[in-house]
Amino acid sequence: MNPKLDTFTLTYHIHTVMPYINWIYFFHAWGFPPRFAAIADIHGCDSCRASWLSTFPETERARAAEAMQLHKDAIRMLNLLDEDFHTYVRFGLYEANADGNDLLLFDNAGQRSMRLPLLRQQQVRHDGGPCLCLSDFVRPIHKGERDIVGVFAGTVDSEIEHLYEEGNHADEFKHLLCQTLADRLAEASVEKMHEEVRKNYWGYSPDEQFTPKELFRESYPGIRPAVGYPSLPDQSTNFELNTWLDFSAIGIRLTETGAMLPHASVSGLILAHPQAHYFAIGKIGEDQLVNYAQRKGKTPDEIRKYLTANL
Repeated sequence: MNPKLDTFTLTYHIHTVMPYINWIYFFHAWGFPPRFAAIADIHGCDSCRASWLSTFPETERARAAEAMQLHKDAIRMLNLLDEDFHTYVRFGLYEANADGNDLLLFDNAGQRSMRLPLLRQQQVRHDGGPCLCLSDFVRPIHKGERDIVGVFAGTVDSEIEHLYEEGNHADEFKHLLCQTLADRLAEASVEKMHEEVRKNYWGYSPDEQFTPKELFRESYPGIRPAVGYPSLPDQSTNFELNTWLDFSAIGIRLTETGAMLPHASVSGLILAHPQAHYFAIGKIGEDQLVNYAQRKGKTPDEIRKYLTANL
């Protein structure tokens, strides 16, 4: 393994990331249960689609037919988008260490470093296991040896979210279709990037051969926790990651609350520890809130608004 410690920007054609779309979440956005997403695995010929429809009870066939048509419209739209638009991922691999509940990142020229405060589970676990923090999956600084951590952000051409929004070409259905596809394309691009990181850039899993479904089941080693998700719930973390990675290099800007624009954007960390797994921070106490705010150089009230679901 010879990791490429640097910052990289990738531009993807839409047809390149289409195989990495998790259609379950696309259909969820349209109110369909997961079983209807199986239409994405069916060959496009009429007989195959008819056979798929026949697997549903009579009471669900009308709904299944709607899912089939929606998928057909989505594929048609993706092919149209592929003519003019792209997706983007910016990521970096950096030397790093854990210092308690903080991550320390070091740039590869030795010119700067960043301390990234993280949260730790605080409620007693029913399985009797330890209360986890993402920093647990990074080599502690007192060990005297550096580890590696990745930082990423992914997005789409911002115009996609506004297609068919107004004017002579306004179309409410197509507009919503573009928005939901943009979300999936951003996630798919990050999935594609993470695969390339594991196999090539970081190279800690060079021989893996996973199907898209296996990728969606997270069969690969390591994790990719995203900002706003259960193990990294504080959206203000985007301010620190943006300062470090420069989201603007791929067209992402942050609102005053740390939300990303375009909305179809995602950011987070890449960890490769063989025992790393996803978890939820859950509820934390006022004591950790105060400590966390102090480590971020903020007041508890400034941070409280980002963690209302965890308090």
